Parts: sequence; structure tokens; C-alpha cells
Amino acid sequence: MATGHILIAGGGLAAATAAKTLRSEGFEGRITVVCAENEQPYLRPPLSKEFLLGKAGEDAVPVLAAGWYAENDVELVLGETVAAADPAAHTARLGSGTELHFSKLLIATGAQPRRIPLPGSDLAGVTTFRTFNDSRRLKEELSGGGRKVVMIGSGWIGMELAAAASSYGNSVTLLGLEEVPLSMAIGPELGGYFRSLHESHGVQFRLPASAAGITGAGGKASAVATNSGEVLPADLVVVAVGVVPDTALAEAAGLEIRNGVVVDASLRTSSPDVFAAGDVANALHPFTGDHHRSEHWSNALNGGKVAAKAMLGQEAALDIVPYFYTDQFDVSMEYWGYPTLAAGSVPVIRCSLEDNNFLAFWLRDGAVVAGMSVNQQKVQKPVKALISGRIPVDVERLADPAVPLDQLLPGS
Repeated sequence: MATGHILIAGGGLAAATAAKTLRSEGFEGRITVVCAENEQPYLRPPLSKEFLLGKAGEDAVPVLAAGWYAENDVELVLGETVAAADPAAHTARLGSGTELHFSKLLIATGAQPRRIPLPGSDLAGVTTFRTFNDSRRLKEELSGGGRKVVMIGSGWIGMELAAAASSYGNSVTLLGLEEVPLSMAIGPELGGYFRSLHESHGVQFRLPASAAGITGAGGKASAVATNSGEVLPADLVVVAVGVVPDTALAEAAGLEIRNGVVVDASLRTSSPDVFAAGDVANALHPFTGDHHRSEHWSNALNGGKVAAKAMLGQEAALDIVPYFYTDQFDVSMEYWGYPTLAAGSVPVIRCSLEDNNFLAFWLRDGAVVAGMSVNQQKVQKPVKALISGRIPVDVERLADPAVPLDQLLPGS
């Protein structure tokens, strides 16, 4: 398919990467990217990391240079949504009422912050965190220090935001439903490592605990009451309790929905000319044979490429080893692999947690299914090879830092 009209609903990494890939693969037809925000497509990881901490400016956030879209004849529609689509008729309607005909449609609508029915959540000083503007506002609120911040949510975003708030000299208390933060993702031992890291920088935890309500004065938040009856003073409350896939467009179009938009390994939906990529897509992974929905940037980056190639009729599958990273205080962590396969297994630790420099591996049936690196360099290639190769390993050698990881690979 060299011509036609490809419509992309969404303004994130998957959308921009798909548009770029379409052009690099020789597509000469019309491309329209419809972004709900008045921002050109941007990256989300810097919002809770480098940009929020003032280590990178606004120019580090866009996926592509501002002039790329015009230079490559890609129509960028800002502050607009694809409100409805009819896959059979190949038509779509924008929120403004504009009608469009498409040859292929890519749904890359991402996710929305999960909201909890919390009394007082409409007070000033209470915010969720998802967008570029959210990060701008939070940076302004935090950068002066001296604030009492209550963070609701002990997942990756909650922990990153807590680290940023503390780094600016604010007093931070974090609430979460787990007994140990991040334990659902990486287990209690490693979750405990991150808790100790935060506590060493002054972050306080209330675990397990939930917010029962937010009280205020003069229309502004002043405290958070917990389910145990404790009242935590707060002049800034951040609700970071995860996201839900934005499936409204897909549902209205009659597509199959199950924890996101159900797609095959080529990211094709239940309608043959409609695809989905990024946070909204629940994709069949060739490695596991199961569907997985990932909210990390690597999935969006590679999903945009795969969807673009598949829309052009090429053989393409999203078969990468999943990856994400986090930066908190002086710790840089990278994770590769399949959390669903790692669930329930006790990690094998190489080196020492106390040194803030170690590797952790999760095994299933004797083979590595996930790996995590903390402040280690040049380990990505062998870790990914161990996972993708389904290579049985000797646990003692895996745990021994004197044994180079490369020596655990076949032929070494």
C-alpha cells in the first residue's frame, strides 16, 4: 500500500513513531495525526524524571522536531479527538464534527489516570499525573521546596514523583495498598530495597494504607485522612494510582475489548483495517502466546513501528523483550522481561543490594524470564539474550559476579 489515507488517533510516542515509520517505509499517501492535547506528540518518561527534576528542558520531551511533520507532509491536528469511527465504512468523525475517510486507522489513544472517588479530590492542590501540563505544574509546585506532599500510590510513578518531590526539599509521605511498595511488580525483597532508598532520603511511608478523604480550608487541600484515622498535613496531594486504557473510540467502533483493545502480534484489531498500539493495546506476544498490555515507552516505540509496517502490508510482529526503566535519587534501574512469567518466583541476586549496584533475575522452568539491573553498565545485551533464548542456567553461576554474563550463553 503506497497511497491512501492513514488516520492516527493519538498524540504520544506510538502515534509519532508510526507516522515516522510510514514515511521511512515509503508510504506516499496522506497521514493525519489527531492529538487530544494542544501539544505535538511527546515522550512520557521525562515527565516524571529528567524534566520534572529540571535536568532537561522542554525540548527534550517532543518525540520529533517541531518541523518534522510539515517537512514530511504529515498533517498534525492538535486539541482534537477522533470521536467516532466506522471500520466497515472506513469513516471517522472528529470531535469538531469533521468527517474523514481512511484506508487504515491506528488507535494510539493511550491511557487515562485512574481516578478514585475520594471526598475532597476537587480541592485546589489535588492533582493526578499524566500529561506534559501536569508535569509543568508539579515542577512549579515542587521546585521551591518546603511543601508538605502526600503521594497516594506506591507504584512506579508514585515512587518516581516521591523521589522528585523529596529531591527538591519537600516533606513527602507516601500511601499505598501494598505492605511493601512495588512488591506486585518486583517482589517484597526488591520493593523493600526501594523503600529503604526512599527512607534514607526522608520519605515516609504509610503501608498498607488508603486515603479516606481530603480536607481543606478556603477551597485548598490542607490534610489527607487515612483509613486508619490518621490525619496527614498536606498542601499538595498527588493521586498516582495507575491508569486505565482509553478504549472509548475502540468500544464505540465495536472492536474487541479486554483490558485494552485486543490485537494480534501485528497489532491488528478485530477489524482488519484498524490497528492499535501503545498503552491502549492488549497484544498477543509470540514469546508467551498470551496477550499483554504494557504501559512502558519501549512498547509504544516498537508498537508504532510494527503497526506502521503492518498497515503497509509488511510482515511485522511485536516480539521484543519488554523493557522499562526508572530513575530514583541516585539509583538507575532497568528491567527486561515478562512480569507475568516472573510472578511468584524468588529473584536470584547477583552482587549486593547494600552497594546499590546489583542484578536480579527471575527464573521459570530453569530459564531466565526477567532481569533487573541497578546501576550496572553494559548488561542489556546478555540479559535480553538469556531471556529471548529461553536458556537454562545454573543458578550458582548466575548469582556469581565473577562469572561474566556472556559465559552463560550457548557457545561461550
